[in-house]
Amino acid sequence: MVGILATGKQNFEKLRTNNCFYIDKTKFIRDWWNGMDDVTLITRPRRFGKTLMLDTVKTFFSPDFAGRSDLFEGLEISQDEKLCRLQGKIPVIFISFADVKGETYSKTIELINDIIVSVYDIFKPNFDISLFTDTEKEHLFSIAKTMSEATAQTSLRHLTKYLKRQFSASPIILLDEYDSPLQEAWLNGYWDKLINFMRGFFNSTFKTNTYLERGLITGITRVAKESIFSDMNNLKVVSVTSNFYSDCFGFTEQEVFTAMDTYGLTNKEEVKKWYDGFIFGSQKEIYNPWSIIEFLSNKKLDTYWMDTSSNALVGDILAHSNAIVKEETEILLNGKYIVTKLDEQIVFNQIYSKKGAFWSLLMASGYVKALEINYLSKEYKITLTNLEAKNILENKISEWFDELNSNDTNNFLKALLEDNLDEMNEIMSEITECSFSYFDTKNEVKNDRKEAESFYHGFVLGLLVSLKDRYTIVSNRESGFGRYDICMYPKNKRDHGIVIEFKSISKNKEGTLEETCVNALKQIKEKDYIKDLILHNVHKKDIYVYGFAFQGKKVMICGGAEENIDWESF
Repeated sequence: MVGILATGKQNFEKLRTNNCFYIDKTKFIRDWWNGMDDVTLITRPRRFGKTLMLDTVKTFFSPDFAGRSDLFEGLEISQDEKLCRLQGKIPVIFISFADVKGETYSKTIELINDIIVSVYDIFKPNFDISLFTDTEKEHLFSIAKTMSEATAQTSLRHLTKYLKRQFSASPIILLDEYDSPLQEAWLNGYWDKLINFMRGFFNSTFKTNTYLERGLITGITRVAKESIFSDMNNLKVVSVTSNFYSDCFGFTEQEVFTAMDTYGLTNKEEVKKWYDGFIFGSQKEIYNPWSIIEFLSNKKLDTYWMDTSSNALVGDILAHSNAIVKEETEILLNGKYIVTKLDEQIVFNQIYSKKGAFWSLLMASGYVKALEINYLSKEYKITLTNLEAKNILENKISEWFDELNSNDTNNFLKALLEDNLDEMNEIMSEITECSFSYFDTKNEVKNDRKEAESFYHGFVLGLLVSLKDRYTIVSNRESGFGRYDICMYPKNKRDHGIVIEFKSISKNKEGTLEETCVNALKQIKEKDYIKDLILHNVHKKDIYVYGFAFQGKKVMICGGAEENIDWESF
């Protein structure tokens, strides 16, 4: 364990030869090999040692490291004599999709083709071309950056055939960050195209490949089997809630505390609050390995967990989420837990609409953990993983809402606090025009009024986050004879109390946005939503009420000081 503290080392050979800090996880090789699964998919959060683990597997089996048993001397795998007889004797194909982040479909295919060409270039110099048939030679020369999609899809299956003939052993294929291009495809609007390509690529490589010894795939998310693994009944899925390999990724508490003792660090309870809390299957007390190595090196507590593209997807979903999701996020940030239904599979074409999709992604990404799981009802009791995750998530939420348009957001809040209706309407119209493209389409097609109101509710709730130093912002709480949408309780007497009600236009009930806006105000009055503010010692003269009416991207806000509204005119 004692060694040079170097962050981000993903090459096992260099790590060992340079005497770098290393916690022995080689028992994974034994457990995985003895498990006898044809193809294994393992999902773990970012920076949890997935790439290093795959490189360790490659180093153990690849003929490139034949005779290098010294690299594993003293490690747990060296005690398995039977498995050690395979060391350096099985060809390994190792590819990574980590950098496949094309903004277009054609760019993504170009990047994947580059990877395939690079893998072939590694092995081609050692091929005995005299053993190749004319068809095989033709195929070999067709592997180029400009190859057809069909050629790319079947390329690794052909490569395994060539390697099996050369080494008289079926190869292992290791695929790292398999879901990286899929997330980019969803964010950039070419999901349907890429998913068709990837389905063919995965089936050819892992399903119908009779030359394959084993396959090992890693990623952050568990993409729904129907999307790309539809025909792969030979796939073993190991998610964060699975008991398989539960202590092979990340550091256990004993490993962390031993390392701290080695480097003379004593603040174990603080380290536990910051970096512990990950739960993989029944294995609790798992620490973030990236952050632990940084902490050991810098000797101070900080948010070391680096950003990855998964954050962009989390932010995109949150921006399109309804009020309930934003309220639940606030509950978690306050150190509490929620109980929610979720499916650990990520179904991208349902990601904005399916209940629990946001939490599924956050759990896969490591921000939240499951304290309890009811597999029958698919209800998960979840909470934030640790203090580092809380700090990062708070910062990311602020960034995501700032990206809407910080000037417009600040000006809208200023207008709200000053009861400037003209400014509120003008600015909110500008914001919705820029931000509501997704939901506008959905609402017009489905005419889903309740879902629309919940979306607008959540959107405005997000804008109000920056006022939490001045207000206690409560959503969907009972007051009077019903449940208001948003109530803002002032923390000092200089500010007034505010009640907001949202209504999406109903063609059956209202003909205009103005009528819808008035109905929102009438509901505040008839249901006596201001009652709870009065019970909290807010004077009636200091209470302001607003109705928000929406139709697609169109918005209208009405209201003002409760005592000054001419209620009789309604």
